[in-house]
Formats: sequence, structure tokens, C-alpha cells
Amino acid sequence: MIARLFLNHPKSVDETYVEHMAFAAWFAGRLFTAAGAAVVHAMIPGLFERTASSIIAELYQRTHNRGR
Repeated sequence: MIARLFLNHPKSVDETYVEHMAFAAWFAGRLFTAAGAAVVHAMIPGLFERTASSIIAELYQRTHNRGR
């Protein structure tokens, strides 16, 4: 049960538990940044016109085909 919850997935993407935790925390931070930019853009359309979509594209590139 411990291995399934904490170790199997990080291993499937060639990371240790700590490496995976750091990547996931970084990823979450980028998502929060994208969300904040999108909220500001919703209120003031002239600001952050491409920020959220650029971050999403970056995250996709970083995660596409991980562990394959």
C-alpha cells in the first residue's frame, strides 16, 4: 500500500519521491500563476493576454511523454 501511494508513480516517470514532490510543487506554482493571470485578464483584458496560455503550453511541453 505504501509503495502504491508514494513510490510507484514517481518511479514510472523516472523520479524519486522527493524529485517528484519538487516537480509537482513547481507545477502547482505555475498553475497558480496562470490562474492569477487569467483572473486579472478577465477583469482587464488588455493585461496578461497570453500569459496563462503560454504557461499551459510550457507545462504541456514539460510533461508530455514523461516516463515513456
